[in-house]
Amino acid sequence: MKRESTGIPAGLLKEHDSPCISIFMPTGRRHPENLQDALHFKNLVTEAREKGIALVGKRGIQSLIDRLTPMIDDHDFWMHTLDGVAVFVSPDHFQVLHLQEPVEAQVSVSEKGKFHIKPLLRLFQSGDRFQVLAVTRTDVRLFEGNRFRLEEIRPAAGVPKTLVDALGFETTPPHQTVASFGVAGSPGSMRHGHSSRRDEEELDIERFYRVVDRAVTEWHSMPSGLPLILAALPEHQSEFRAVSHNPHLLEEGLSIDPRLAGSEELRLLAWELLEPRWSMKVDEMLAKYEEYYSKQLGDDDPYVIAKAAGAGRVWTLLLDSERRYPGSLEPATGRIVPAKAGDVSAGDVLEDLAMLVLDNGGEVLVLPSEKMPSLTGVAALYRYA
Repeated sequence: MKRESTGIPAGLLKEHDSPCISIFMPTGRRHPENLQDALHFKNLVTEAREKGIALVGKRGIQSLIDRLTPMIDDHDFWMHTLDGVAVFVSPDHFQVLHLQEPVEAQVSVSEKGKFHIKPLLRLFQSGDRFQVLAVTRTDVRLFEGNRFRLEEIRPAAGVPKTLVDALGFETTPPHQTVASFGVAGSPGSMRHGHSSRRDEEELDIERFYRVVDRAVTEWHSMPSGLPLILAALPEHQSEFRAVSHNPHLLEEGLSIDPRLAGSEELRLLAWELLEPRWSMKVDEMLAKYEEYYSKQLGDDDPYVIAKAAGAGRVWTLLLDSERRYPGSLEPATGRIVPAKAGDVSAGDVLEDLAMLVLDNGGEVLVLPSEKMPSLTGVAALYRYA
């Protein structure tokens, strides 16, 4: 059964050159909560440097610290954050994610070629996430969220925000010739336009949309795998779709003037469009689970699933968005170690299990409690018995 990818950006799941730095921190959405965010990040970068020196030496870590340092003084960046930020840097990768949920501040430096992505699991593996691209003939805005919350996000550096960003001042010049019976600039000369000003503007709009489509596809849709909903006036819908090659752009769109709609209205309209598609996808998965369970290819016992995950047998893991199981998981054996009573610093077995499934090439889907097919908070479909 084919399913749309809605998970953690693919680049973060791959193996990278070492060392790999992962930084998470909560951020303020607006003034004055965000005044200390840059300083907080500076302290985390310092922590990353110290951990990196202890792990691989100053020479091995300094080039990565140098890539993080400019962010500290990027005032515009810190004025446009959401509830959290995650930064990942290695010799061959650099990625910044704005998060819609607060995260605990933490720094991880690894020489195993892997980023620390566990804090992203429940946020990014939810199957109801989507993006909205709001387009006019002069500017674009990008939103990301789910059925409960939609926020405008800061586009990647390669995504133009306006027509001028995309084309600069290289708009299409008028194509004119001088009649043979006159000299240019002389009283008797006549200019004959081969394209009207309207034609020139249409060509610029087409070029603008092409640039936006390529950039959004490369920097947002392909890394995230999220469905993309176009919000634009009907005539702009057809113009944009005529040049788009984004495989994640849905055929259905929001035929509205996005300049008149706030994020809450966009969320309601987008979810009205997406809800039937999401429900169908979840129902298909639940039916597939029942089929697999009846053939001894599915299970809801976390201890059994953990051992299967350790052996690389789990194809798809379903997690309850509300459930936690304090403890830890031994990846090599799939053995669950429950937390001791009163241990407030214990990890979550279910998240450890999800990481193990992802590391072994499986898929993870986080569902609301009412959609879970089990009472244990977890269910699995196996590749083989």
